[in-house]
Amino acid sequence: MHAADTALPGRRRLVPYVQAGPLALVFGLFLIFPIVTIAIVSFFDYNSVQITPAFIFDNYHDVLFSKVTWRTYLDTFEYVVTVWAITLFIGFWIAYFLVFHVRTTTMRIACFLLTTIPFWTSNVIRMISWIPLLGRNGLINSFLQDAGLTHQPLEFLLYSPFSVVVAFVHLNTFFMIVPISNTMARIDKSLIEAARDANASGWQILWNVIVPLSKTGIAIGSIFIFTVVMGDFATVNVMSGGQSASVGLMMRNEMSELQYPAAAANAVVLLLIMLVIVSAIVRLVDIRKEL
Repeated sequence: MHAADTALPGRRRLVPYVQAGPLALVFGLFLIFPIVTIAIVSFFDYNSVQITPAFIFDNYHDVLFSKVTWRTYLDTFEYVVTVWAITLFIGFWIAYFLVFHVRTTTMRIACFLLTTIPFWTSNVIRMISWIPLLGRNGLINSFLQDAGLTHQPLEFLLYSPFSVVVAFVHLNTFFMIVPISNTMARIDKSLIEAARDANASGWQILWNVIVPLSKTGIAIGSIFIFTVVMGDFATVNVMSGGQSASVGLMMRNEMSELQYPAAAANAVVLLLIMLVIVSAIVRLVDIRKEL
């Protein structure tokens, strides 16, 4: 009896480990193991016909000291910052409208579902849908010429950085709307009423009450936008007509040419950059409030 009583606390201490075991196994197999494998392959040597296990830094040297690679990373950052700024502006105001101006829950759910409708189709289909609109003979150019606003088609509308940004915004604004909406919905309405009682204007309430209390949702949405846009290659390839580059597209091209160690080195560098960005956001905003 005494032995059973002493063994019981030990068994209880094992319960959390048993409960966390399956998740830890999945986490290790599908996240940790692939990342470790990529890191190992990034040090391999390769040529046009084979990959040789080795421990060399040539791949990282090419990433860190190549002007072409630096230019590609800078182009990618330009896309990321531009898309982040636009999606933040659009997502914030849509979330603000849904939370503070749509009165009934039914109507709010209906409006929220409207923002999800584009996600019912493939990303590729949504990208391609912009081509008839932005093309040289598309709807926008036809309208502008028929209205006499332009005398020739606007070439920058399609197969350009402009069309890439448009597609990114279309595809990813939803990732900014959802977390901001969730954060705004948790704001205590009595705080807004108190600000109004103190004769604060609408803009003062927005800037001093709503925006600070929405920082967690903005941070989560920003992390989504950064991670998705940084690693995307299909959007850049399709919407730029192959005339623009990104880190994801560069890695895709390296893999298509069987340059897996070079692609792995780029993946490791990109992962480290994203970890720095996410760490900076987490240090500025405590996103654990929403988790």
